[in-house]
Amino acid sequence: MDMFEKLKILTDAAKYDASCSSSGTDRGSGGSVGSAAACGICHTWSADGRCISLLKVLYTNYCEFDCAFCINRKSNDVPRAAFTPRELADLTINFYKRNYIEGLFLSSGVIKNADYTMELIIEAIRILRYEYGFNGYIHSKVIPGTSPELVERIGLLADRVSVNIEMPSAESLARVAPDKSKAKILTPMKAIQTRKEQATQELALYRHAPKFAPAGQSTQMIVGASAESDLHILRLTQGLYDRYKLKRVYFSAYIPINNDRNLPALDTKPPLLREHRLYQADWLLRFYKFRAEELLDDEHTMFNEFLDPKCNWALNNMHLFPVEVNTAPYELLLRVPGIGVTSAKRIIWARKAAYLDFDALKKIGVVLKRAQFFITCKGKAAPYVKIDRDHAERYLIASEKQPVFSDVEQISMFDTGFSPQNVTKEDILKCVSGQM
Repeated sequence: MDMFEKLKILTDAAKYDASCSSSGTDRGSGGSVGSAAACGICHTWSADGRCISLLKVLYTNYCEFDCAFCINRKSNDVPRAAFTPRELADLTINFYKRNYIEGLFLSSGVIKNADYTMELIIEAIRILRYEYGFNGYIHSKVIPGTSPELVERIGLLADRVSVNIEMPSAESLARVAPDKSKAKILTPMKAIQTRKEQATQELALYRHAPKFAPAGQSTQMIVGASAESDLHILRLTQGLYDRYKLKRVYFSAYIPINNDRNLPALDTKPPLLREHRLYQADWLLRFYKFRAEELLDDEHTMFNEFLDPKCNWALNNMHLFPVEVNTAPYELLLRVPGIGVTSAKRIIWARKAAYLDFDALKKIGVVLKRAQFFITCKGKAAPYVKIDRDHAERYLIASEKQPVFSDVEQISMFDTGFSPQNVTKEDILKCVSGQM
């Protein structure tokens, strides 16, 4: 099999993994090839905000596991291929030199066992780093069950590492992925967190101490393949951030590609709106200081289909509003729908010089079509706006534009192009920036 056929098979097999966005880290240049600094990662975005600037590929799609949701499960009759470490390193460096990519996202099926597979991945990245001097961004998956010694080695080579948690509960994981277990996933995840904390302490003492996974670790779970509620998923996400200090938790809407009794039927539509709401809630956890219990509770376990989580929370807590933008603290401004992290900081800075009115807020970047129902300027509401829950809810639901997801495929290196219909520039920017 020639390299082009391998590349076509293994990039296509990797398209269902959503956790490939990169956050730049500065590995320094020093006469090497490539840069992992934020300005060196040239993002290309699909309409739903996913980063496609990396060479996103599997080392192999041969697999000893039989996960029900995976196209590469061992019981599926699909074309199979595998690189050698040298082939993958050569491919990556040649693509970089031709300016096709700025980095590498590498995952793999499982050959023989987790450690054997990880040794092959480590060798490919070692060739890139030390023989070809590639200092660009590399994100590597860690196979569940990998030994701590190999976790240590991959963390010293890659910028970001991740162990996919796959399913929101141990029961669901045991049902659809019997070869994986909670312990096999969380053990390397804990090892990464412990080693990263140690590396941070070493860097504080020794300037030239080796960096370990400088862009952190992430994980991904599938949404809609099991019965867990949004509240369950959000609590799990919050626990992962608190316990393992993850950089990101990614959600992947379940795409029915296999016929299996443990999964929803093949004609089930991917829950893309649900995925979108979970990403919005995840943004609130990470940047707006919300907790899972504030956004959902035991009586309301699923997100509102018609309102984003921040608007829904604000409508359920109207006793906190309206907020006077000229005096409110930063933490309260962040709770206002339509005011994001950047615009809240701008408000704090701008009001030192003068009182702000609604025109000034619009120039600052506040999304007034949402914020106007929850704020006052100089003690007055916006013209013709009634600060009332029912009035605000009717308007916000009517004005909410649901993104149109007509194509569930991720972009491939072999796509001829992507022309989404009814998706505006504002929709794309909102999805990318996360401003709510």
